[in-house]
Amino acid sequence: MTRGAPVPDTVTLHVPFRIVKRGGKKEMQLPDGATQSQRTDNTLVKALARAFRWKRMLESGEYATIAELAEREGIAPSYTTRVLRLTLLAPRIVEAILDGKQGPEVTLGRLLEPFPADWARQHDGTS
Repeated sequence: MTRGAPVPDTVTLHVPFRIVKRGGKKEMQLPDGATQSQRTDNTLVKALARAFRWKRMLESGEYATIAELAEREGIAPSYTTRVLRLTLLAPRIVEAILDGKQGPEVTLGRLLEPFPADWARQHDGTS
């Protein structure tokens, strides 16, 4: 064994991060440029699945109106309408959500707010 500088008992590591709420869960957000494993937001995926299922049910004639569908699902028609609007998201955004690669700003609450129908403007974040 070589003798050298004494080994410290503790090592302190400072990692800048912040805690953000995402889909009802708290998540650590690292600074820009830092890598972090991506995780699929199950709340967003479930909402997308519902939206496309409901759209298919309406298009097939299984339900004639959104109100009829909402009643059957036991939820408010206004909520049904907001969730159905997710079927208008740009395919790249849907793919990012399914792959867990959407940014921290992409939350269900935000997606249920009005957004532009134009896919390019969705990517820009402009309204």
